[in-house]
This record gives sequence, C-alpha cells and structure tokens, in this order.
Amino acid sequence: MRDGGDIEALIAMMARLPGLGPRSARRAVLHMIRKRGLLMGPLAELMTRVARDARECLNCGNIGTQDICDICQDNQRNNGLLCVVEDVSDLWAMERAGVFKGRYHVLGGTLSALDQIGPDELRIPKLSARVDSEEITEVILALNATIDGQTTAHYIADQLDGRVALTSLAQGVPIGGELDYLDEGTITAAMNARKPI
Repeated sequence: MRDGGDIEALIAMMARLPGLGPRSARRAVLHMIRKRGLLMGPLAELMTRVARDARECLNCGNIGTQDICDICQDNQRNNGLLCVVEDVSDLWAMERAGVFKGRYHVLGGTLSALDQIGPDELRIPKLSARVDSEEITEVILALNATIDGQTTAHYIADQLDGRVALTSLAQGVPIGGELDYLDEGTITAAMNARKPI
C-alpha cells in the first residue's frame, strides 16, 4: 500500500485505542471505508462534536456535554447517597447495572506512592467539601479491590470518619464463580464478608 499514507495513519491511530491492536484496527478501518457513507461521515461529525463539547462535570467529575452532568441535575436521585468511584468508566458500569439511584463522585484515580499521586492530585479534597456542603448521609466506597484501591479507601475512611456513614461494596465470590478458579485474595474477602442464610 504505497499511496495509503492517510489510511495507514488512521489504522495506527485506531491501534492506540484500548482493546484494539494493529489487526483489529485494520479490520475496523477497512469496515469503515467500505461503509463510509453510513459510518465514516457520521462518526467524524460525532467525534468533532464530542471533542468540542465534552467536559468534566464540575460537581462529580463525570463526563458529559454540560458543566453539570445529567446525573447531578436529576431530581429523582437520592441526594443523601454518594458513591465514590475511581474513574468515569466505573461510574458508567454502575449506571449500566441500574442498581444505584444516588449521586457519584469520581476521584480520577487512586493514591499511589510509586506514581507520586497523593490526595491533592485526586478529587479527595472536593469529596470532603461535598460531604460538608451537601446533605450526604452515606458515602459508598466503590473502589477496585487492588492495593491502591484499598489504600485509597482507607485514606478516605480516615478523612470522613465520624462525619458521615461509610460503607463499601461487598467483595468475594462472583455469581457463577467456582472456588477452584478464584485467587486466594478473593476467597479471603468472601470468607470475611460472609453473611447468614
């Protein structure tokens, strides 16, 4: 492909997206070229609009097209419940599940001494301010079960101790999981979080 410089550049750019390698990117670009009227034009327009309009919610850190996101503006949400997540993708996963009807707070990552990420690099001070200024009755820590996630959860719990009820998501055996395939940490968490039947 001697004259396909732009096409090759598009493939290389697509290959930089998470979950796409060079072969998947090549297939996706070829498909878009074949369906250019249906896909490429509308996709380019949408990408231009999103690049221009996307922004972080000033309140919670979600991504939307307004200064305050739809979730924060929703009067049907329980204002007393605040679910703390690491990243916007975690917020979107919670919304897909449809089980939480409160509000969110996106930290923007986790504490990490190795990466020199402290509380001020995250949205932890903003979380503390929200607990003080909004009528929050419970903060749910929905952080990943990693060392950095748990370190962050403990730090937040220390900061908010005595100011608000603190809970975390249950951890342990997933539905459909077989004990033989689980790691020791998951089994330990499941044993420690056991409940009566």
